[in-house]
Amino acid sequence: MIFSASDIGLLISSTLTYAAPLIIAGMGSIMSETSGVVNIGIEGQMTIGAFSCAAVAVLTGNPWIGLLAGALAGAFFGLLHALASITFKADQTISGIAVNLLAPGAAIYFCKAIFTGSTQTRPVELSDKLPVVLGTIFPANSFFNYMFKNYLSVYVCLVLAAGIWFLLFKTRYGLRIRAVGEHPRAAATLGISVFKVRYFCVLLSGILAALGGAIIPLSTVSYFFPSIISGQGFIAIAAVIFGKFKPKNTVLACFLFGFCKSLALALGNPKFGFSVSVHLLNMIPYIITLTVLLFIGRSHAPAASGKIYDPSAG
Repeated sequence: MIFSASDIGLLISSTLTYAAPLIIAGMGSIMSETSGVVNIGIEGQMTIGAFSCAAVAVLTGNPWIGLLAGALAGAFFGLLHALASITFKADQTISGIAVNLLAPGAAIYFCKAIFTGSTQTRPVELSDKLPVVLGTIFPANSFFNYMFKNYLSVYVCLVLAAGIWFLLFKTRYGLRIRAVGEHPRAAATLGISVFKVRYFCVLLSGILAALGGAIIPLSTVSYFFPSIISGQGFIAIAAVIFGKFKPKNTVLACFLFGFCKSLALALGNPKFGFSVSVHLLNMIPYIITLTVLLFIGRSHAPAASGKIYDPSAG
């Protein structure tokens, strides 16, 4: 089994493609966790983002409006999570589970309502997807042509990840977010509104997670179906834990998981003569996820993560 230069280029390209949704969803998880709110509703928010984007892109023929619709849907479910866990002081894990149940249910309900009883949207036309920007500047069928043959949405995710890192570690507001996540009561004594900071972060978390789901029908598949996310939200959370809740480390972890997914697909190509069941190959990313979590050791979340903040308490 020999990989040609074009095969390696395609492997790198598909790694970027599969890592991109995990990266941006992972950034959403980091934003919420850094402010002290656990958000395990990433899976559900990715699902509603994928549906909203696919449906609106199909109906309008505009992928940018589709991305906006996905972001708004994520903001709505982020707001629900914020209301439950911050305002009403509900258990953050239970609230996240509720989002994981409500959001996919809403996606299927509205999909049936819009697309005459079908649980799948119509395909997003190739002409309606975000353009390929880098691969086309290299000679056809060359290594770099294959390597950079990605939709613009993939690079948008990388830029957003860099923006989250800059926000958290290079701005004054990022310092406030980290202070609220470590010691909210001390932050409050300095005049920082813990509720406002946490609301902002949880809303942004929902938006980013939904965008992670939204780029999937604009890149790897062409339509929404109920199992389109199939655990990627939980893999994104695992990448955050593996990355020690740091943006740069999380991006590297997402590249690892993306590589495992693209490698599984490459090995499943009949031309390599690798006679292993495709179902076993599809298990590789999930096996790697479990293995990584077993051997990374203790990962320290922000000190106040998952803890309810009550300003009236002593």
